[in-house]
Amino acid sequence: MRQQNNDEVYEIDLLRLLGVLWQHVVIIALTVVIAGTMGYCYARYMVTPTYQARTLLYVNNSSLSLGGTSVTFSSGEFNSARSLISIYSVILKTRTTLNAVIQRGNLDYSYNQLAGMISAGSVNDTPVFAITVTATDPEEAARIANLIADVLPDKIMDVMDGGHVSVVDRAVVPTGRVAPSHSRYAMIGAAIGLVVSCGVVLLVDMLDDIIRDEDYLMQRFEIPVLGTIPDLLSRHEAVTGYETKSEEARK
Repeated sequence: MRQQNNDEVYEIDLLRLLGVLWQHVVIIALTVVIAGTMGYCYARYMVTPTYQARTLLYVNNSSLSLGGTSVTFSSGEFNSARSLISIYSVILKTRTTLNAVIQRGNLDYSYNQLAGMISAGSVNDTPVFAITVTATDPEEAARIANLIADVLPDKIMDVMDGGHVSVVDRAVVPTGRVAPSHSRYAMIGAAIGLVVSCGVVLLVDMLDDIIRDEDYLMQRFEIPVLGTIPDLLSRHEAVTGYETKSEEARK
């Protein structure tokens, strides 16, 4: 691969870079393992687990009145229940409804905190209305979901004449967490370790401008070697050391 910038041409040998990575594969592998382990430990010991509880309601309106206007749903307009679910979701998230839930359950949450814990929507485009509560305590999540199932029908009837929902399934205490995913954090840590270790290895190699031998010049820069200058100092030290050993031997 070549990259040209004005009059200068930089050549990148991808095969050589892969060779450099292969030479340091042990270090890269250790870095990946360590980073993946750190990601797992972070999710396991430092991230607070969360749990979800869900209650199901059924929208069984055949007709209703909103603001003095009567609306009737026939059997051929079954999909209109999805519109009702959207309206009920808005009513659920209102301050009046959530404050009623907080007061009935004597909850230690503000309106904004409780609103952030709740999600609602249709189940597979059916008239079944699912309310999901996410909390750090599984029993608290189930309790809040059931409180909503008790409060919401009355609030809907207060706002919409003829509006009615019935409870299909009450929430139970969840047995497993929904977050964090230990494997996901471990994979993210391993991926970060792989990228960082490969980047450091390649950066160190690119910044290395030390000429070690003739083969290095030929392989790295394709520069022919016309001659070499012997290291006389090292040779002199070697000879001197030999003579010193010889004198010691004679003694």
